[in-house]
Amino acid sequence: QVQLVESGGGLVQAGGSLRLSCAASGRIFSWYVMGWFRQVPGKERDFVAAISSSGRSTPYADSVKGRFTISRDNAKNTVYLQMNSLRPEDTAVYYCAAGSTRWVSTTLGPYDYWGQGTQVTVTS
Repeated sequence: QVQLVESGGGLVQAGGSLRLSCAASGRIFSWYVMGWFRQVPGKERDFVAAISSSGRSTPYADSVKGRFTISRDNAKNTVYLQMNSLRPEDTAVYYCAAGSTRWVSTTLGPYDYWGQGTQVTVTS
């Protein structure tokens, strides 16, 4: 079992930055692929970024490439999402996820554990 707790969300003006953190507890964090997804009311949960257990593979959604950076610190059991140049369309609840899959994934299915989400609101 893995427990995930996100933090770092909030209200920011367009062009600003936020850094989300996701602290994991439970099983060995370094074994897991980690991902960030986001969801707005009435829509499906969308992929944002993911990172392999080694940190060497980091796919991104096209909409965030060049603006967001995912990273992990296995010694601290934490994954981060640095979000720069934020836009109003980035407004959503952001969820951290952990998967025991062998390969990093951009879809929801392979992720076994989810956090409770943190709200990010970007004003114009």
